[in-house]
Amino acid sequence: MIRANPRAIRCTFTDMKVFDNILVIGKVWPEPSSSAAGTRMMQLLNLFKSKNTKLTFACTANTSQHQVDLKALDIITATIELNSNSFNDFILDLNPTLVIFDRFMTEEQFGWRVMEHCPNALRVLNTEDMHFLRDARHKALKNGKSIDLNNQSEMHTANTSREISAIYRSDLSLIISSVEKELLTNTFQVPDHLLHYLPLFIKRTSDNIPVFEERSNFMFIGNFLHEPNADAVKYLKDEIWPLIRKEIPNAKVIIYGAYPTQKVSQLNAPKDGFYIHGRANDASKETMKARISLAPIRFGAGIKGKLLEAMACGTPNVTTSIGAEGIKFDSEWNGSVVDSAESFANVAVELYSNKQKWSEAQENGFKIISKSFDSKTHLPNLDKTLQDIFDNLGAHRVKDYTSTLVKQQTMMSSRYLSYWIMEKEKSLKEN
Repeated sequence: MIRANPRAIRCTFTDMKVFDNILVIGKVWPEPSSSAAGTRMMQLLNLFKSKNTKLTFACTANTSQHQVDLKALDIITATIELNSNSFNDFILDLNPTLVIFDRFMTEEQFGWRVMEHCPNALRVLNTEDMHFLRDARHKALKNGKSIDLNNQSEMHTANTSREISAIYRSDLSLIISSVEKELLTNTFQVPDHLLHYLPLFIKRTSDNIPVFEERSNFMFIGNFLHEPNADAVKYLKDEIWPLIRKEIPNAKVIIYGAYPTQKVSQLNAPKDGFYIHGRANDASKETMKARISLAPIRFGAGIKGKLLEAMACGTPNVTTSIGAEGIKFDSEWNGSVVDSAESFANVAVELYSNKQKWSEAQENGFKIISKSFDSKTHLPNLDKTLQDIFDNLGAHRVKDYTSTLVKQQTMMSSRYLSYWIMEKEKSLKEN
């Protein structure tokens, strides 16, 4: 029989605030220069640091030359191990009031240990996006189909039950897209009190943004470890760009993005005006140089940081309905939203050539980020939600029987799987 560690009684809180001592368990070390996920994580860390809290970021991943220097921001860092009892001592010694899991697989790996050894810590899942939705769309694209967000069976993937189970196990999940929040509540009947809508935040980059005449070329930007970006660039090269070049023979498109794969690099074709540049040292600077941002996203989830950044930089964009999902709330867009290669090319050419439409699109972008993605609108609500749950944690956790059932069953299965892996690794080392 596996017994709870008696030291766990230390993890009790009396008259303490939720922001006093926070642990963030990251899937990777944050790289805001590489991806929107890195930007999201830094926004959360900066929010918590502004509370004058003790803030610790722990991670199992290898370090990267492009990661943020968290220690310089007075954030404690720790390297932790998977399937190791050393984490039990780590969490007990840290004794956090709030634990943030970065994506569902991190909650799977460490959530049960936090539940067991620090049961009174508030557990929050930062979803980033719904991985199962992205997977379902990818599968549908390969089969030449689209999916119905109201049809639960069409979104069944290997990650669907895992991801939703992690949401049920957590006290609260941060959902980055309003569309995904509706998907969870309406299609999967996840209780609303387990979800909190918290988009990316952004504001206008500068008051001195380059005007139409000062800009040239098209651009695309995106981390190539993220498969939808690699697919979008291939689609752009094969089906859209030849149509644009036919109308603008001297047009150039510059492809920026961290970690380009060999397949992406092989798309470089200067004779066709198609340039694979790789990582942008300053994404905002490069975005402000471009006249149009292209984002032909064919599958994915969450909200696209590249499109919000384009708006902040005053750069009109052309994207798809999936690309605009979670950002476009009404008829206004800072460019066009179209889903066929021919329409995509046509509107891209028109925006590139028509100063009036370009200027109108730019202004729409400023309006969208000001109206819907201002931190001042969303952060006070998050503060209140976290504190209210923390102050009434016992009552919050028994609101929904499904949550209780999932926590009990999956905690047992996760615990024994982890111990089985530990014993197997121990046996391999001994032999």
